[in-house]
Amino acid sequence: MATPLSSSAASAPTAADAPEALANIHVVCAEPSIANHFLAELRDKDVQKDSLRFRRNLQRLGEIIAYRISAHLSYTDKTIQTPLAETTGKLLHDFPILATVLRAGLPFHQGFLNYFDQSPSAFVAAYRIEGTAQVQVQVDYLSAPSLDERVLILADPMLATGKSLVQTYRAMLRFGTPRQVHIAAVIASPEGLAYVAREIPEATLWVAAIDEKLNEQAYIIPGLGDAGDLSFGSKL
Repeated sequence: MATPLSSSAASAPTAADAPEALANIHVVCAEPSIANHFLAELRDKDVQKDSLRFRRNLQRLGEIIAYRISAHLSYTDKTIQTPLAETTGKLLHDFPILATVLRAGLPFHQGFLNYFDQSPSAFVAAYRIEGTAQVQVQVDYLSAPSLDERVLILADPMLATGKSLVQTYRAMLRFGTPRQVHIAAVIASPEGLAYVAREIPEATLWVAAIDEKLNEQAYIIPGLGDAGDLSFGSKL
């Protein structure tokens, strides 16, 4: 299982953060697993030259985190008839709504969709406004089904300041109030993770890794670069 973040975890949010908030943060790569291999390839600037492999590794980490989240969802027993006998199986009570931020989130989102293959999707176009003293976020497009009493998984590969995720989540609430919220990222900064945990206390957070810090331009260090450009090519 993913390891809940504790005060002894490396690159943890600041000690001033509430213990109850930290209990809702799970770090998938805190223990050795194949997820560490996929994450290392995502960071490697030589492997990054292969955009197909980059997208596939984002997808793989989405699948791994989706599996971890699935252990926290509700299931119902159902009688099933096999070719040989009757047995009982556990079926997902309802499939979560999968939301992501365009465009960097698309490969990561596909990983979740591979596992939750009957889930409806929600898409948000949000971007940082560059060249300002403070990080500003603009939400331009939002499409989602009703969120009322549903499980929502909001996935974005890079959790830097956390402002875009918080603003995206708040914008989505116009479609209803989910009964359970999970936020997933590949790499998070300690500052961004603490901000999201504080602003969305009802959410459980899942990350592959927590990095060292944000730099002066609010980019994650060491990070991996621009996930959107590395997945789909540089933009003007």
